[in-house]
Amino acid sequence: MSTTGIVLSGGGARGAAHLGFIKLLEELNIRIDMISGVSAGAVIGALYAGGLGAEQILSILKGQSYISLKGLSFGSSGIFSMAALRDILQKNIPHNDFSQLRIPLYITATDIINCRPVCFSEGEVIEPVIASASVPVVYQPVVFKGYTLADGGILDNLPATPLADRCDVIIGNHVNKLTALRDIAKISKFALIDRSFHMAISQKVAESASLCHVLIEPDLSAFGMFQMKDADKIFEIGYNTARAYRHNILSLYE
Repeated sequence: MSTTGIVLSGGGARGAAHLGFIKLLEELNIRIDMISGVSAGAVIGALYAGGLGAEQILSILKGQSYISLKGLSFGSSGIFSMAALRDILQKNIPHNDFSQLRIPLYITATDIINCRPVCFSEGEVIEPVIASASVPVVYQPVVFKGYTLADGGILDNLPATPLADRCDVIIGNHVNKLTALRDIAKISKFALIDRSFHMAISQKVAESASLCHVLIEPDLSAFGMFQMKDADKIFEIGYNTARAYRHNILSLYE
């Protein structure tokens, strides 16, 4: 039997599309044997590996503001802290250990002191997930196991490498597809920064994508990384885009 791994990219609120992708895999009766996630993908991967269903996770995240700027407390090394996210994870992953998850999980964060990605798959789960989702300047870095960690997407926003030698089938879901701008005058300053970041890391994403047997990229260019109010729309786009790839996916198991 083929071992299936999924790769979930970062992308803030656009990460809700990962849940639509997972829902499609469930409908196809494809068992997910391993998950590699970064940033928003790390959060969703951890909650799913912890035993929650895709729609349960969507409901939880819609009711929270950890990837919006509302309701977060001030931190010393960033504008906001991750208190709300920590609360979500503690409530829904009570056994805070990778070994207690129902699906093996790999979380990528960035060591900002030594400028390299760090992958976590053993020991405590929650702090690596928080570190992986800590967008620089916006959120505080996380000090953990001697590292000073920030958003894993800085260096590897589609972390397929941890699965490369472990899975027969790797399916990537990348929620930051770059599309041509129709009117640059209408793009906000933050959206322009967000777009510039993804342009800068696009070559690394392409390298990681080459490790995936199928790469799914929903067009979410209309949504910003903090737009959790649009989570339902993003979920549906993620599901419908993944559904368009169902034959490609199923062919991997023939």
